[in-house]
Amino acid sequence: MQALRVFSVVPKLPPKLEPLWDIANNLWFSWNNELTNVFTTIDHNLWVSCQQNPVALLNRLPQRRIEELARDDFFIQRLNDAKRSLEHYLARRHSPFKFPPSHGGHQVVAYFSLEYGIALCLPIYSGGLGVLAGDHLKSASDLNVPLVGIGLLYQEGYFRQYMTPDGWQQERYPDHEFEQMPLRLAQTPEGKDAVVTLDIAGQPLVARIWQAGVGKVRLYLLDTNVPENPPHFRQVTARLYGGGLEMRLWQEILLGIGGIKALSVLGIEPAVIHMNEGHSAFAGLERIRVYMQDHGLSFEAASELTASTSVFTTHTPVPAGNDRFPPELMHQHFDEYSRKLGLAFKVFLALGREDPRDEGEHFCMTVLALRLSRFSNGVSKLHGEVSRHMWRNVWPQNPVEDVPIGSITNGVHMPTWVATDMAILFDRYLGNWREDPDCGRIWDQAEAIPDSELWRTHERLRERLVDFVRKRLRKQLMEKGARHKELQMADEVLDPQALTIGFARRFATYKRANMLLMDKERLVRLINSSGRRVQFIFAGKAHPHDNEGKKIIQELTQLCRREDCRFSMVFLEDYDVKIASRMVQGCDVWLNNPRRPLEACGTSGMKAVANGVLQLSTLDGWWDEAYKPDNSLGWAIGRGEEYDDLTYQDFVESQTLYNILENDVLPEFYDRGHGNLPRTWIRKMKNAFRELGPVFNAHRMVEDYVEHAYLPSWRNYQNLVHDDFSAAKELADWRMKLMTRWGNLRIQDIRTETHDQVFVEEPVLVEAKVYLDGLSTSDVRAEIYFGPVGQDSLFTRRSTAVMTPDKDLGEGWYLYRGEVMPSESGRFGFNVRLLPHHPLLLDAHSLGLIQWAEESSHSG
Repeated sequence: MQALRVFSVVPKLPPKLEPLWDIANNLWFSWNNELTNVFTTIDHNLWVSCQQNPVALLNRLPQRRIEELARDDFFIQRLNDAKRSLEHYLARRHSPFKFPPSHGGHQVVAYFSLEYGIALCLPIYSGGLGVLAGDHLKSASDLNVPLVGIGLLYQEGYFRQYMTPDGWQQERYPDHEFEQMPLRLAQTPEGKDAVVTLDIAGQPLVARIWQAGVGKVRLYLLDTNVPENPPHFRQVTARLYGGGLEMRLWQEILLGIGGIKALSVLGIEPAVIHMNEGHSAFAGLERIRVYMQDHGLSFEAASELTASTSVFTTHTPVPAGNDRFPPELMHQHFDEYSRKLGLAFKVFLALGREDPRDEGEHFCMTVLALRLSRFSNGVSKLHGEVSRHMWRNVWPQNPVEDVPIGSITNGVHMPTWVATDMAILFDRYLGNWREDPDCGRIWDQAEAIPDSELWRTHERLRERLVDFVRKRLRKQLMEKGARHKELQMADEVLDPQALTIGFARRFATYKRANMLLMDKERLVRLINSSGRRVQFIFAGKAHPHDNEGKKIIQELTQLCRREDCRFSMVFLEDYDVKIASRMVQGCDVWLNNPRRPLEACGTSGMKAVANGVLQLSTLDGWWDEAYKPDNSLGWAIGRGEEYDDLTYQDFVESQTLYNILENDVLPEFYDRGHGNLPRTWIRKMKNAFRELGPVFNAHRMVEDYVEHAYLPSWRNYQNLVHDDFSAAKELADWRMKLMTRWGNLRIQDIRTETHDQVFVEEPVLVEAKVYLDGLSTSDVRAEIYFGPVGQDSLFTRRSTAVMTPDKDLGEGWYLYRGEVMPSESGRFGFNVRLLPHHPLLLDAHSLGLIQWAEESSHSG
């Protein structure tokens, strides 16, 4: 049989309709209602059945409908207006940030993520990590940040969920046609299809590169389902988080090493890379290899350049959630690669070990990313603290407070997640909230929204959610061959006027979706109370291998099917961004009860807040820093306690949850004044708009990354590569000199000019003799480490004050002086320490070098 030749056939649009392709092929439509309305006007039912995919819609459009549209002058005018809006958006050059001009080449911040949740029609995400990455790209586009995204294009995406008759989750994996998506094959600067080849354990792996437009940001996605690859390599981009440990390693090699190669093929030079989670940490190694091979740098100089221009964000506060690979698997895939870096394999493995001397320790991607970045962060303030404790062994000399992991709290892309009805209200009263969502003055205007108008808008969104749930539930039942009576009941579930509580997220056990089920009879009494109706909508997926999570879903779905619950409790199957959107826009309360401190951030609650939905959550993730004890923004389950006995914790917090629902949430919702308005509830909605809106949005988040990470790293890049990488070489030499002499540094004869008792805000003068062993005073920074001290002689808080060299004492010794000032009465202590110092070192703590004064060095 002859080989089958396949062609892609697309409809021929008349010239008047050609702009439809331009609009369809940029994902800007996913956060711009003007563009979306163009496609819904063409055929609303087809738009829905195509999963809001404009390319698929145009390809399935009957020729007769195309001819009708070409004759519709009103539609042509709307289309041209939409095209002009897109052109105007893409042509904008204004940015609040001034990135230094490039020395040559197309320089960018390259953002690496294993998943992206941008639009329903590009299903390459599983949950919060991917949606966060999508929101990051959107805000970077809105803010004109010179950023590109790197990821993988999965043939089957993440799984689609369906339930067996007894409520057990099953998975299916539909194939995706990339030609039917807003994607095109990327081109090299020479106009050829962009392809990369990399080595996987001695075998060539080929990946073609697809390109998606996310507003002004380009997202490049690697795809291994090509004829050049053997079947096992074609599977590398088959499923997100699919396969075993070796498949995960292949995916992460492709993302990191293949991603850097892809940028090179495309003629793009990453001045800065941002690794969103540890999956892409091999990108740092590949940058080092390229600098060594192409520019003749030593490993030390290349690694300093790489680390000084790399940003790493960790999202996982659970040790088991960080990818680790056994040494033998790493040897199979990286023995030859380590030689290209000029490293013995044991030294290579040490880059990914918390304890470099432990030869049995697995290679950890998070540790590698931490070692190869000079800016690392968690995704909320609490998560930053948790991460510093989790990874303190990587810097064993540092106090936990000085472990170089900061925090930038996540945010959500407001134009994507705010409901259309609410957006119209914001347009009327807030002003420029889309372009400037992190401006407090704009959100203060929420006070001007009439209570009645805000509440009617919110009620319409709840009504639409109920209608959506009924249709979705009916569709679920029809697919299972349900009887006519069951379909009729689906049309009657939920009450559009009742208090509606939503819970939608990944069904990991620590998220405790079953906390409400710990006292089922109390729950049943609650939902069947005749005077004050309350109802629950649940959605979410468990990982295919997480049987405990699947058991929670099963228990929940079985309860939802009970006769006394089925009209007030619903579980929606196959959770995706469409369900998420409807729920965060239409619920009254967003329930979130993870076991503290295991929720890194929890952005679904931020999406709900943006729509006036109040929070009811444990004090974990973002809510720990957003909540106010007076409950003016929402409610907290507990006070941030952490328990050793998890069963007891679950019991206590489940009872607290019921008490809050019965004594606070329900009474406030049904406390209606004149005009049947819940005035106290509406006051909380407005408070949340004003106080949380300007903070927990993706524009603020991206601006924080630019200010604290991207711009400093970009400037470092320019300084280090200038004059044939002379500064990078000098920085590496400086570090080697420091490493060889650091152990000889000493601090002696610490003296103070006070007695044992000092007064509040009385300066305490401190001096110390410091031996530098031939290092310059500019190579080190001497600090006084001081603060209040508890009865255990440990600091309860600490601050630092810089000491200055006062006198050269000869033979390598220097006299340093400094001053501290106690701000409160009580026990007060201090010590003196030395840290590395260099103008191009972004964080003095990142090298893990600290020299402390010994106890015997202190004198009065």
